[in-house]
Amino acid sequence: MGSRRPDRRGFLKGSAALAGGLTVGAVEPALGQTPAPGGFIKGSDERVAYGERSRFVTSVRIAHGGRPSPDEFGLDFHIATPLQDSVGVITPSSLHYVGTTRGSFVPDIDPREHRLMIHGMVDRPLTFTMEDLKRLPSVTRMHFIECAGNRSRRQQTSIQETHGMTSCAEWTGVLLSVLLKEAGVKDRGTWIVAEGVEEVKGASSIPMAKAMDDCLVCYGMNGEAVRPQQGFPLRLLVPGFEGIFATKYLRRVKVVDRYYMTYNDYGHLRRDPEGAALGYQIGPKSVITFPSAGQQLPGRGFYEVSGLAWSGGGAVGRVEVSTDGGRRWMDAEIRGTAHRMAHTRFSFQWNWDGTETELLSRCTDELGQVQPTRAQIAEFFNAPGVPGQDNSIQPWRIASDGSVHNAIA
Repeated sequence: MGSRRPDRRGFLKGSAALAGGLTVGAVEPALGQTPAPGGFIKGSDERVAYGERSRFVTSVRIAHGGRPSPDEFGLDFHIATPLQDSVGVITPSSLHYVGTTRGSFVPDIDPREHRLMIHGMVDRPLTFTMEDLKRLPSVTRMHFIECAGNRSRRQQTSIQETHGMTSCAEWTGVLLSVLLKEAGVKDRGTWIVAEGVEEVKGASSIPMAKAMDDCLVCYGMNGEAVRPQQGFPLRLLVPGFEGIFATKYLRRVKVVDRYYMTYNDYGHLRRDPEGAALGYQIGPKSVITFPSAGQQLPGRGFYEVSGLAWSGGGAVGRVEVSTDGGRRWMDAEIRGTAHRMAHTRFSFQWNWDGTETELLSRCTDELGQVQPTRAQIAEFFNAPGVPGQDNSIQPWRIASDGSVHNAIA
């Protein structure tokens, strides 16, 4: 009752319209079936135990920032995720970007021995085992993490080099607010300092308001345990804040009454302390992943432009795309649900006529913040004593031969 029969004429009309938008030569004519496979994969204990990807899938991370990873001593520094190969919004755990471990080796931690201490200005200092934490009410949320140094530069020749220091995962753990409330925060406790287990102690000062809002103490990532490079067995996630606040190998949270300048705040030393901490929310940002620098378009015709948008200010509200260097902007389609402080996939249907042009995207978040141009960012970067992030619009130049290049002059 109430159902409608498919409209065959409408379907055929829509199919014809789509076909008309696909320029002849963009796809091969249908001449036959897919050939038989070149062979078959024999089962093994390893494939049964954990599985593996196809040998034809070769997407890998790369060292980032001009420093080798690993170096001659076996230290990992910055490692960038291959955004150019991404589909959807979730970054596989094995391809998630890695921020620096502050010049120390990745700790090899037995989770049965690991402890998390909540102390300082609290009524009841508490120590949690991993078993204790997993008995508490859990939440699972999708959030991005991004390094503050993730930005476009003229000499970078691929999106992995320009924007590969951000990833998005599904995180599982306990809200930090649950642990703080259990310990009983004193009235004067307005900040926390979170510290991890590392040779060079990583610590971050975070406002209590943020700690009580949405910070997560994570033991799960994409449906399995957090990986060692991501902070196994426990990582603090601070949604929307600069990645260095997401303390790995979390071992203690101290409630304090003021902002403390920690090792993680070396880049803030020229700023007043409160501004240093509060000024590191990631601004609205987007980047086109296809087509992007280093890729090749086979010829003129129809393409689905695709990319990622995100913001530390909340959910992505709107994404616009320009196919003519920024002279005109058109709304892109947001794919799926735009989660708060998470990567959001967008797409735009484009017929390329074969002439040289520039593709750009810009994001507006739920707060109304709009991704700035490079000229607008330069006003702040060129001002004395104002470091910070570059979330400016990234232009990709499409040459007439279909090659794609970084268009930053």
